[in-house]
Amino acid sequence: MNPIAPIRWSERGVAILDQTRLPDEEVWLELRTIEDMAEAIRSLRVRGAPLIGVAAAMGLAVAADARAAVGELSSEWLEQGADRLEATRPTAVDLRWALDRMRGAAADALRDGKWGRAVTAVLHDEAQRIWDLEVAMCRSIGEHGAALIEPGSTVLTHCNAGALATGGLGTALAAIYVAHEQGKAVDVVATETRPLRQGARLTAWELGRAGIPTRVIVDGAAASLMAKGEIDLVITGADRIAANGDAANKIGTYALAVLAAAHRVPFFIAAPRSTFDRSIRSGEEIPIEERAPEEIAPAPGAQAYNPAFDVTPAALIAGIVTDTGVLWPPLEDAIMAYARG
Repeated sequence: MNPIAPIRWSERGVAILDQTRLPDEEVWLELRTIEDMAEAIRSLRVRGAPLIGVAAAMGLAVAADARAAVGELSSEWLEQGADRLEATRPTAVDLRWALDRMRGAAADALRDGKWGRAVTAVLHDEAQRIWDLEVAMCRSIGEHGAALIEPGSTVLTHCNAGALATGGLGTALAAIYVAHEQGKAVDVVATETRPLRQGARLTAWELGRAGIPTRVIVDGAAASLMAKGEIDLVITGADRIAANGDAANKIGTYALAVLAAAHRVPFFIAAPRSTFDRSIRSGEEIPIEERAPEEIAPAPGAQAYNPAFDVTPAALIAGIVTDTGVLWPPLEDAIMAYARG
């Protein structure tokens, strides 16, 4: 199965599928500068924790090469460029993880006496390795996640954690893709995902292209479906997972986890290694991005609170699906072992 790839190298830059235009139009944008990539990430033209890490790495490599071509590349510029990209979205730790790898690759190249386009060749190769690693982890996540899905199951997912969010098979959706490959006749329920409707716009479109039956519900309908016994499993992605297993994901995920616990429906998170952040002890330390009030479009004179993410406590998570298998509670111990592996 080959879901759509939302990013690619182009002759002069990095080409991204503009996800703000989906599903109505498939528009590709070519990005050549740090400013181009920063705007694309900030505006959600490219989105999803793993994919923005890949995109930032590719964007830094391309912009650095353009500077090197005219003799204007410096270590200071590289650091400033990486810092600017990292600041675009504070919650997703994959962004920092990818850029730290790029910083390390540049530092190694400089220590080896490389300069100019010799350095940017190293950066290009490192960005490609980051992308390849994410793709491989997504496939493994899908295989381990599919083992949790019984034939004929109805799986509920939130936001978009598929190819559009990762550049590979996805995380939560990877489990669904692989289960579909295995002929398990999976039925998918996708929440609309307010306020930007990533479930209705992106997940339904992506799974529809793959021929996987998908029903879209408004976010508030999840409880009634669970009460009727119509949901067998909930699986979502994550943007950052703390050392104790608390997981940040799209706003509304926490509510789904609470509902799943109340109705005895297993709730799983699926995430690659790049999403784990053992430098923070719990979800209380995860920075939560707040987006513009205009995305909610309140009535004139009303104020708006528009956090992009919330944190699901580890106690509500049945397990975390990773590239090496499912981490089962106690999650803090499992994450420590996973980090050593």
